[in-house]
Amino acid sequence: MLKLYDSGVYLLKGREIVTGAEEASRKAGRPVTQDTAAQGTIAYGILKAHNKSGDMNHLQMRFDSLTSHDITYVGIIQTARASGMKQFPMPYVLTNCHNSLCAVGGTINEDDHMFALSAAHKYGGVYVPTNLAVIHSFNREMMAGCGRMILGSDSHTRYGAIGTLSVGEGGGELAKQLVGRTYDVARPGVILIYLDGEPRPGVGPQDVALTICGAVYANGYVKNKVMEFVGPGVSKLPMEYRNGIDVMTTETTCWSSIWETDDATEEYLTIHGRPEAYRKMEPADVAYYDGCVYVDLSTVESTIALPMHPSNTITIRELLENPKDILYACQEKANSQIVGAKIDLVSKVHDGGVWVEQGLVAGCSGGTFDNVCAVADILRGQSTGNGAFTMSVYPGSMPAYLQLMKNGALGDIAAAGAIIRECFCGPCFGAGDTPANGELSIRHTTRNFPNREGSKPGEGQMSGVALMDARSIAATAINHGKLTPATDLDVKYTKYPYVFDKSVYDKRVYFGFGKADPNYELKFGPNIKDWPEQPALTDDLLVKVCSYITDPVTTTDELIPSGETSSYRSNPERLSEFALSRKDPEYVGRSKAVRQIERDRAAGKGLPEEVRKVYAALEKVVKVDPEHTDIGSTIFAVKPGDGSAREQAASCQRVLGASANLAKEYATKRYRSNCINWGMAPMLVKDESAFALGDWVFVPGLRKAVLEGTPEFTAYAVKPDGQVTPFQVSLGDLTPDERQIIADGCLINYYRNHPVD
Repeated sequence: MLKLYDSGVYLLKGREIVTGAEEASRKAGRPVTQDTAAQGTIAYGILKAHNKSGDMNHLQMRFDSLTSHDITYVGIIQTARASGMKQFPMPYVLTNCHNSLCAVGGTINEDDHMFALSAAHKYGGVYVPTNLAVIHSFNREMMAGCGRMILGSDSHTRYGAIGTLSVGEGGGELAKQLVGRTYDVARPGVILIYLDGEPRPGVGPQDVALTICGAVYANGYVKNKVMEFVGPGVSKLPMEYRNGIDVMTTETTCWSSIWETDDATEEYLTIHGRPEAYRKMEPADVAYYDGCVYVDLSTVESTIALPMHPSNTITIRELLENPKDILYACQEKANSQIVGAKIDLVSKVHDGGVWVEQGLVAGCSGGTFDNVCAVADILRGQSTGNGAFTMSVYPGSMPAYLQLMKNGALGDIAAAGAIIRECFCGPCFGAGDTPANGELSIRHTTRNFPNREGSKPGEGQMSGVALMDARSIAATAINHGKLTPATDLDVKYTKYPYVFDKSVYDKRVYFGFGKADPNYELKFGPNIKDWPEQPALTDDLLVKVCSYITDPVTTTDELIPSGETSSYRSNPERLSEFALSRKDPEYVGRSKAVRQIERDRAAGKGLPEEVRKVYAALEKVVKVDPEHTDIGSTIFAVKPGDGSAREQAASCQRVLGASANLAKEYATKRYRSNCINWGMAPMLVKDESAFALGDWVFVPGLRKAVLEGTPEFTAYAVKPDGQVTPFQVSLGDLTPDERQIIADGCLINYYRNHPVD
């Protein structure tokens, strides 16, 4: 059973849920108020310990450590360098688990790795070489601890099960930490995730995570809030099981997560050589939560998230009872999101079942020690067959890999016909084990957004991903691709002892924090380029709508595709060529044309006839000042920014000349923050019918509205025929620093104009 409460709740002594202050007061034996009880959550205590503002409603936080991988760290370090950074003020872990295929794009991926190694020497960082560990496995093993906070430039920065409040954000937020600034945010709400019962054999962490995600994503129940896991069910879950659930909280659009800690947490940290990182963490005797998700773990079934979102969940049992109708509805919805080739899911129903062609267990969610051991228990003595179905397993770190070799798990997996891969995040974002055209892959990874498997619909290629737990993937494998829930099997799961051999890291990781060498030269490859200069916001703004997206949600993968494009993320101009390439292939050309208009205007070459006509139409209804109005591009999307923390989803638009986003709402804080940090006003509109693709939008007095915090103001849409339509625009809540960043044109300009004392 899973239940969502329709109001806030009080939790008494960490175990009893009550729904009103009066009842909470009676049972606690003292007066209880919502405000004071809200200070009793685990999250509140951690936030208070890291807040520098003195005002718990308006947080200004410094983190204990930072982490990035090789898709994001070059841009972050370049931003911080341009902003005056001299050394890393806190441990900064640089992993190399995304752009690890060094044959892609020639030398440029390995060039980035060498840049990071040189930066670790110069600024005092922690460098984790290629394929030694995926980012989150390393941070769980080496950096997370009870009561700590970690900020990462990967959206799945989640170490709550180890008592660490972790946040995945765009690179600009890490750059702020690197130059001594704070992470500023209104105090988030906290949602109680109350775990009860114990999972049945065969039900794994992905089953629990997908069940929760399916219940809370679409309704925004935990959006931008902290998910706090408490309850008797927590103690029934091994630590790797908790980690597997925790990392998937990102897919709910929550801001962060935290768990109560216990003896299992202490044992985990002790095994990893860090017993001092443990302390007991639990809610106060009375704690108030803004909502509650009650989960009876004993009722969770083997679950699948069908394309194209982790929240598109159904139990495998229900799917198999009516596969054609369910898969038809899924494929039609999925195909409405895709430009180009289409997915055919109904064809997977034949010969008495649903058939898939590929199974993968990988990364921070799937490649945990316990998951791989469970796969070995199911595959032992079996065969994955010599047909179309293939299976690969990617352990999360080399210390885990080493122990899996010693206990024989990898041998059992290989003997069954599955392939053992390196520690690599590629399958999670379309850069490894891409299926053939028309195939369906089942994966214990974090996402199944469009093209996350690596296909290119615009070039006639289409395959799909469904998310499942490692156990059910292995069950499907021994049936040679026939979809099978692990709960159908009678398997004795082995409790393998886990030994962590830190010497694997001691021999290869460069631990440079506190050892910065300012004379060390950064190593630049030919693809590593500085960020292009960006203009400050002018008094007025004129933008052309260069893409108009009506999908209910637009992911960051659609704004800037993952996969092979990641090789160019150290080259802003080259990467920008991929912006919206799979969603709106004409966007880049439209934006470049507008960017050239602004460049010509700034160079004194005058305005083209199209823009002169726009100003002529505007002059009939509002005052205009063309000489002091920047011209840029914009996109409209109903709800942009679900998914990855990659700042490039915003920076590519900015490089192409974008000055604003128009949206009904923003899917995540991190994408909105990326827009702000790149100087794009995150505008909100109530009536998107006022403008269309190709229209111009004039926003008079925008700079003043931004700096003064004007709640709502008027913009004007100009149609090709000269019709002018006024409509209302707002910017939502902005901190004073965020207002100034937008006005200055981007974070780099802001630091240049307002250096740290």
